[in-house]
Amino acid sequence: MFKGFPQRNFHRYSPGRGMPQMPIPVHIVEPEEPRSGVVFASPHSGRVYPADLLDRSQVNARILRSSEDAFVDLLLADAPQFGATLIHSDVPRAYVDFNRASDELDPALIQGAPRAPLNPRIASGLGVLARVVANGRSIYHGKLTMDEAQERIARYWTPYHAALSDLLARQHRRFGQVLLCDMHSMPHEALAGHVARGAARPDVIVGDRWGASAQGGLVEAVESVLRRAGFTVARNAPFAGAYIVQRYGQPSQGMHAIQIEIDRALYMDEARIEPRADFAAFQTVMRGVVRDLAALDLGRPALDMAAE
Repeated sequence: MFKGFPQRNFHRYSPGRGMPQMPIPVHIVEPEEPRSGVVFASPHSGRVYPADLLDRSQVNARILRSSEDAFVDLLLADAPQFGATLIHSDVPRAYVDFNRASDELDPALIQGAPRAPLNPRIASGLGVLARVVANGRSIYHGKLTMDEAQERIARYWTPYHAALSDLLARQHRRFGQVLLCDMHSMPHEALAGHVARGAARPDVIVGDRWGASAQGGLVEAVESVLRRAGFTVARNAPFAGAYIVQRYGQPSQGMHAIQIEIDRALYMDEARIEPRADFAAFQTVMRGVVRDLAALDLGRPALDMAAE
């Protein structure tokens, strides 16, 4: 278990202050001198809630925010200083989920959405447009029209994935190998029932789609970085990676994608959705993780794979 960090002064972060009225679908922050084929992404840390969502929601803003990977973008903010690129969005997960396919439409939420073969994400209310937030609480009064759903996807989902796809292709041309670190946070309670008696509770889950989205040696290198920083790490259970790593992970082509889930309780008050008093110290720890991930030799796993 991660042991914590020294107390430091921290100025409380105020979500939404100074932000635009409508969310921006994608921000790409590039280094002045690109030195790394690692791309850090935070698709679920958006916290700009559009008026049409707030007006139609039957839960309050704090409950809506419970589905955010709150503050993960802040934990990654130093990536460009280490020669790596950061991509994130203002769009909240409760509005559009970038870690779902654009056709994962929930007929229980969207009028006219086709009933597809069983999809556990849709069945649980967590399609590309979420029907529920944490603990299965319904977001909306009534349903969305198909036109509303498609307009929202076109305005936000499509630009995000177009930008991410272009960014990864550009980095692949530049470096020959690319590692997408798709960064998320998990509720502390998410591991209940997934930790064997007597086993250490993981702080971080690394997902590689059971070996399908990244070369094994590279996944081990990522886990080593996290362990050196003091984290207890597990792989694939209960989070093996969702749409993003499934779509972009093509290790045979030199395109590696890994999902990294961090226990929220390490750096935030989950009930209040506020950073802990020692958040700045956790940022320092994560700065070191980001630095070491950005410095990984992506060419070595490629050589190992060629020898297999």
